Amino acid sequence: MGSPAMRNTAPVEQLTEAMRRPSEYTEGELVAAMLVSDELAWVEFHRRYARLIYRCITKITGRFASVMSPEDIREVYATLVLQLVTNDMHKLRSFDPDRGNRLGTWIGMLSINAAYDYLRALRREPNRGLLSEAELVWCERSDPFAEVDRKQRAKVLAGMLRDFSAKDRQFVMLYFDQGLDAEEVATRMQISVKTVYSKKHKIRTRLERLLQRDRLAA
Repeated sequence: MGSPAMRNTAPVEQLTEAMRRPSEYTEGELVAAMLVSDELAWVEFHRRYARLIYRCITKITGRFASVMSPEDIREVYATLVLQLVTNDMHKLRSFDPDRGNRLGTWIGMLSINAAYDYLRALRREPNRGLLSEAELVWCERSDPFAEVDRKQRAKVLAGMLRDFSAKDRQFVMLYFDQGLDAEEVATRMQISVKTVYSKKHKIRTRLERLLQRDRLAA
């Protein structure tokens, strides 16, 4: 048998590991903690990458200032986060640091594609000016996750969605995750198209408040 000091090494190392702050996590460790819905890890994610995400979004949307508002930009951010947490975090699970990819680069790519998708979706909404600009948008980057993500139905909502009502979770899956038109969502949920847009903005506002709370907590 080893000495008492040697026998205590493992517990001490485990305790030291457990006491590490999320700010000290590697990219792989941060993602692993996010996947088990560690709230502090999600706060750290927003602290590290919020500026990068907004910068990538505005890089694309800046060319369409007549179409996009600050609220639209925040909605793209919220939609990106929804894509990461829906469908049992399928998209987030696809990140593999062992392939040599940096989390910031990967998140930046997803942010750019989320901005392009949002611009394309603007043509579905009524009462928006100069939508012809958005109709001409196309993305030079290929997103290996987009097609899979659009075809899969979200079954598990995590993180910020866990306190939402069943109706709101259904709406999130139909509108944000599956990308259905407002008319299709209205038919599925037996509500008016006007209610669809009203509910969309209410849910987006709630998500923005949650994101703002996390950023302040960081």
